[in-house]
Amino acid sequence: MRRLLDPAGTLVIVGSEQGGGKWLQGTDRQLRAGLLSPFTRQRLTGLMSKIAAEPLNTLRDWMADSAVVPVVDRTFPLADTAAAIEHLRTGHPGGKVVLTV
Repeated sequence: MRRLLDPAGTLVIVGSEQGGGKWLQGTDRQLRAGLLSPFTRQRLTGLMSKIAAEPLNTLRDWMADSAVVPVVDRTFPLADTAAAIEHLRTGHPGGKVVLTV
């Protein structure tokens, strides 16, 4: 990932890898980035968060009651991905732009 980054940019590794490991639970990339950062021009750091169940349960209840519904501006077939990206570039979508497979 560092090859794609600006020579003086910042790389933030978010979350952990699927499956993790017995000891580090998938955080080894974030730990390695923190250890390597002082020796590179690029800033390497990690970001982890803890998910609280209560807000997710509330959101689930709202969705079940149809109190929260996603707003879809337009739907494009996968073959028209370029047109969907161009629609996003206009800066005026009134909701999510969806690609269908």
